[in-house]
Amino acid sequence: MPGRSSTPCARPGAIPALPAAPPAKPPRRLPALLCGLAAAGACDETRAGQAPAMLEPVTVTGSRTEGESLRRPYSVDSVDALRIRSGQPGIDASEALARVPGLVVQNRHNYAQDLQISSRGFGARTPFGVRGVKLIADGIPASAPDGQGQAATFNLDTAERFEVLRGPMATLYGSNAGGVIQMFSRDGEGRPQAEAATLAGSHGTRKHRLGSSGSVAGVGYVLDASRMHTGGYRRHSAATRYQTFAKATRESAGARLALVFNGLEQRDTQDPQGLDWQAYRRDPRAASPAALQYDTRKSIRHSQLGASYERRFGAATLQATLYAGRRRVVQYQSIPKAAQQAPTSAGGVIDFDRGFHGAGLRWMQPLAAGPGELTLVAGLDYDRSREDRKGYENFVGDVLGVRGALRRDEIDTATSLDPYVQAEWVAGPWTLQAGLRYGTVEIEVDDRYGANGDDSGRRRYAMAAPAVGAAYALSPGLSVYASAGKGFETPTQGELAYAPGGGGLNADLRPARSRQYEIGVKARLAGHTRMNAAAFRIETRDEIVVAAAQGGRTSYRNAAGTLRRGVELGVESRLAERWRAALAYTWLDASYDRAFSDGGERIAAGNRLPGVPGHSLWAELAWEPAAGVDTALEAVYRDRVHVDDANRARPAPATLTLNWRAQLEQRTGPWTFRQMLRVDNLLDRDYVGSVIVGDGNGRYYEPAPGIAWYAGVDVSYRF
Repeated sequence: MPGRSSTPCARPGAIPALPAAPPAKPPRRLPALLCGLAAAGACDETRAGQAPAMLEPVTVTGSRTEGESLRRPYSVDSVDALRIRSGQPGIDASEALARVPGLVVQNRHNYAQDLQISSRGFGARTPFGVRGVKLIADGIPASAPDGQGQAATFNLDTAERFEVLRGPMATLYGSNAGGVIQMFSRDGEGRPQAEAATLAGSHGTRKHRLGSSGSVAGVGYVLDASRMHTGGYRRHSAATRYQTFAKATRESAGARLALVFNGLEQRDTQDPQGLDWQAYRRDPRAASPAALQYDTRKSIRHSQLGASYERRFGAATLQATLYAGRRRVVQYQSIPKAAQQAPTSAGGVIDFDRGFHGAGLRWMQPLAAGPGELTLVAGLDYDRSREDRKGYENFVGDVLGVRGALRRDEIDTATSLDPYVQAEWVAGPWTLQAGLRYGTVEIEVDDRYGANGDDSGRRRYAMAAPAVGAAYALSPGLSVYASAGKGFETPTQGELAYAPGGGGLNADLRPARSRQYEIGVKARLAGHTRMNAAAFRIETRDEIVVAAAQGGRTSYRNAAGTLRRGVELGVESRLAERWRAALAYTWLDASYDRAFSDGGERIAAGNRLPGVPGHSLWAELAWEPAAGVDTALEAVYRDRVHVDDANRARPAPATLTLNWRAQLEQRTGPWTFRQMLRVDNLLDRDYVGSVIVGDGNGRYYEPAPGIAWYAGVDVSYRF
């Protein structure tokens, strides 16, 4: 849902375009009814003489130039700091992103595998991390050059806002066709302050945090460190996470420099894995027997340092970013001993040490263009990662879950170098945008383990991704838009690792290519209601699917084309001075439009894409009974979710959950005190929180907790 923001983006991007044929008409009763109720409520309160508070315009930077969301020809939503932190435990990004239409954020409640985030159906298939959606934090990619990202690196304690971009404009960020999620951290301002916070909750959850921010001698700073521990809802799901953050900013006449450090560490995070349907119904809190047998777990150590510099040269602006970091992962899997005896096996322990770095350069030039304002943007993005990857057996003799003999030793390198140009012309009620990005991704494997053959190889992908869009303001508070674009999604290093039927780099695997079309309307009604609605159609060819899983190795191939059609609706309204409401609704029909064979099984045309619910809804009714008091009731609905391409396994059932939160704040002199209380799943529903698409063992289901509570206190002192 929209929120307030005006800070420029360090590294945004995108451009949209003309519409294609509109998608098939979806069920319209639910969004129409909800929108009507919100508008009717606002009108009733206004007639009663209680004028609703005004909503400020939302300023976004999704097209690399700052502007009001209402005039932008693409789908973009902003979630501000108040929505991120009010009554929230501050543990993962699902707390903020659930309110964005078009996104499906399935919380695995498994810190070894991260959140499962999909945008308009892209990324739903990934078994871990985030795939198909570009992640960016303070202008620095949180996604690797091959497209695999980690939402756990987002630090909610220092976040100022999230911007979520979807549709054709997202193709201008490179080989992530589903969308872009950007997090911006706050700047240190004013007199220095110190802050301490503590939180306790269900299942042994504890979080403690210390921080400080402010400005000293013209340098703004933000420092933050936290420790979170949970015993986990399920057995064998305990996790301990340390996060550190530091930011320094300096502004002078026409220039700004920001330095950002971000650190994440998780030690021996337990992985309960998924359950089959019978095991889930028997005991939702159980771990899979294989997880206990092999003590499946994952350790992560991630650190990253980045710098962004912005300088004005007359009317023009130069922006530059530079970053470098290191990520070390050790993961113990549950691949059986027998499977690891195969000559092509890479073992059951993953151990890699990845160094990564990159840079971005962008020039923005306003030009006189007759009856309007023309802004040209030209830029270049460079990203590279190099990892020393090893694989070991996960046993020694009869002892399981320990590091054994070496079975894999290689150097994996991924590089992307993408130039782009774009233009924006604003003339009267019209806003026109056009852009082109030439994306290249090169992946190289240098196999140093010769006992099972040489898996070395290199693959390079390149494609031009154009996008164009137009918006027309029918009135100061109402605009319509249309956009279109082409995009592509390259295979990740993991998907390229093994060719079907044997070892070696999977050189025949092609990127998935998409054509995207979008039309929409944006409105600001009477200053107290904001509404964004969009309809889209996405045609994809060469979808990447599983070819085979043998000897602990999973290989992929290109197979079917897919069709995604959908509608998104976001509404935020001040019903009265102390009441507000918000909702995010998505209808998505995602299916294979051609039959294909998957591992010897025929997948029929018309089958639904696994991992993608047909309907999803988030709604909130909030009340501020007095100054410093905020409470809200949330409703979250998710339609049933298929778990396999054949649509034969039992889908995860549809579910409706209710959550309640409250936050209190008191100020006295230099002191500020806050207290929060949150209760999730008020009705104590038994439901599947997320699914593992296409799991070869049939362990598709990851149960969500029953009723769970969180309580926290926060105190800060301004010097």
